[in-house]
Amino acid sequence: MPGATIAAPATGRRHRRGFLLVASHTLWFWLLLPPSTAIAHGQVRPTAVAAAGLVTFALLYLALVAVPVADLVVPPVLSHLGLLVFAALGVGLAGAYAGGPEGWLILLTYVATAGAVGLVRPVQGFAWVGGSAAAVLMIGAAHRVPVGDTAASALITVLAGAMTLAFTRTARLVAELRRTQQELARTAVEQERLRFARDLHDLLGHTLSLVVVKAEVVRRLAPTDPGRAAAEARDIERIGRTALAEVREAVTGYRDRSFGRELDGARTALADGGITVTVRQPGRPLPVEADDAFGWVLREGVTNVLRHSRASRCEIEVRADVEESVLTIGDDGVGGRVEPGNGLRGLAERLARAGGELHVTSARGGGVRLTARIPTGTGGSARG
Repeated sequence: MPGATIAAPATGRRHRRGFLLVASHTLWFWLLLPPSTAIAHGQVRPTAVAAAGLVTFALLYLALVAVPVADLVVPPVLSHLGLLVFAALGVGLAGAYAGGPEGWLILLTYVATAGAVGLVRPVQGFAWVGGSAAAVLMIGAAHRVPVGDTAASALITVLAGAMTLAFTRTARLVAELRRTQQELARTAVEQERLRFARDLHDLLGHTLSLVVVKAEVVRRLAPTDPGRAAAEARDIERIGRTALAEVREAVTGYRDRSFGRELDGARTALADGGITVTVRQPGRPLPVEADDAFGWVLREGVTNVLRHSRASRCEIEVRADVEESVLTIGDDGVGGRVEPGNGLRGLAERLARAGGELHVTSARGGGVRLTARIPTGTGGSARG
């Protein structure tokens, strides 16, 4: 399946990254050479218990580090319990053998770094590192370890824990950033799909309605006036070619739905449908944002008049002043309750992005009135 093909490399990269991080933590085990040497030379008693405890300590450390860096799914309760067992083992070994050969206090450094990796909240991590350093000082003082050795071990514990906290926090922030980027990319794709679907509806809905009207005209004229029927058929061909060009422009994202162009097309479409058109235009040019949005509103409004209204008259009025631009499309058709479809919802979204609004109401005496309003921008230019 495609999903498996995509997910497998990501999972493999995550596991490889986790393996490398665990391997890098394994390099830290050179600090355990003094305790291991003491066990090998029989300098601690009982030797078998010390050896088993140190091996268990090392294995637990690798397990605790591997869980977060490899994104293994482990319940938080179990992870925290493992961390507490590991800390207890480290404190127990250091407390039992710190009075003998040197090197046992360094186990608290591993306790600090394991907590820095495993604890998600920074406050908890800092508290854990501080507690590990405090345990070094207390155990060192209890066994009368030289102050210099105790201070050095405590300093190493603090520095190692702080570095691990910084690294872990950075890694988590990077992972969160990647997840956010992926979510933003997915949202952008969804928005683009919605925009493209809305544009195709607005483009083809009007054009196909016009083709249907023209085809009906051709059917009526063919028996009585073949010459005019042929002219109407040529218009259908022209409309089809124009629609094809508009779809190509929509695909490439370089189309311009000027209101003047749409108004000319609306006059022709309504006249071909046997609907008398009255247009009232302002002397003042429309602002750019209104010019573009009103072009789409006019296209959808005229399409609905041709499809549903069974009207004989249609009035188109445009008004623009210093406060707002208003487009009104009214007809004397059947009227009734208006149920917004995809087209009207898409128009409302377009207008909302420009700060405007769309109203569709039933007119008195029949018909439907569609009104679009867009506030006049203070910095927008205008075009005629």
